This record gives sequence, C-alpha cells and structure tokens, in this order.
Amino acid sequence: MAESRNIGPDASLLLVDDDEIFLNRLARAMEKRGFSVTRASSIADAKAIVADKPPAYAVVDLRLEDGNGLDVVDALREARANARIIVLTGYGAIATAVAAVKMGATDYLSKPADAEEVTRALLSSDSEMLPPPPESPMSADRVRWEHIQRVYEQCDRNVSETARRLHMHRRTLQRILAKRSPK
Repeated sequence: MAESRNIGPDASLLLVDDDEIFLNRLARAMEKRGFSVTRASSIADAKAIVADKPPAYAVVDLRLEDGNGLDVVDALREARANARIIVLTGYGAIATAVAAVKMGATDYLSKPADAEEVTRALLSSDSEMLPPPPESPMSADRVRWEHIQRVYEQCDRNVSETARRLHMHRRTLQRILAKRSPK
C-alpha cells in the first residue's frame, strides 16, 4: 500500500468504461490501492458526476457506446484543472494519444492495462519522462488486427470501404476478418 501515501488528501477517482466486467474489476483493484472510486458506464453519467463533484483522478475509456471519452476529459479539465486523467483504449494510435494529451489527459494507456499500470500512470510525477516498458505488450499481429477492426467499425462494417482505406484487396480483408483475433 505504498501508493496510498502518494495519492494525496483527495483520493477521489472516476472510472469511465462501458465494459462492466472490466470496470468492476478495475474499481475493486483501485479501492484496494486507497482510491475512493466512483463508476460511470456512459458519457452522460460521467459528465453528471463531474458536474456534481469533480474527482482528483480519472481513468476514461476513449471509445464508449454513447460517444467519445475525450468529451469527459474536456468536461473534467473545465471543472477541475489539476485533475490527473488517464485515457484508456483498446485502439491505440498516435493521433488519438496526441488529441487526448492536448485536451488535458495526463497519460494514455492501451488496453489491456492492469491496475498496477493505471496506478503508476495516475501517481507518476511530471518529472518521470517515460514509463517502464510493459511486461506483456500486444504482439504485432494483435496490433494489426486491432487496427483493422477499428477501421472496419469506423466504416460501418463495410468490407469494400475498409479495404479501400487500408489499401488492401477486399478478399484478403475478408479472410482476415473471418479469422479469430491473434493473441
């Protein structure tokens, strides 16, 4: 429990994620580390919590069912300028990381991130330039598959449009989409 000493006088933490299982698991783990956790599974819920009592810390999923998590980051920055905000996503890309940091996020983590990584990111000082490398990063095949899935979803599951945007043959894309995700 060494982390609880670094949390500060306000240990309020807002977790925003539409994956209920992940949200509950992370909430329990963060409570064990000394945080006072509030959960939200939508942007509307999160904005209501931020308007009522802005937390000192927040972990916000980038992609939620009712919109973009950056809306929550923006609302929290306006309500509490010194809040430490971590953006968490399964679709990590440099452009979204830059957008998150420009909007006021303190850090940006890719899923699956465990409670230890989240705690380190929340409590890291600004003087620490780079975090340590992850224990088990996603494989290159998994990163490629995640990117293809993200573009496929953004194209409203249109195979032809996705193939065009990814500069690949439509039939090749169909074969990739038919397979299970790599580990």
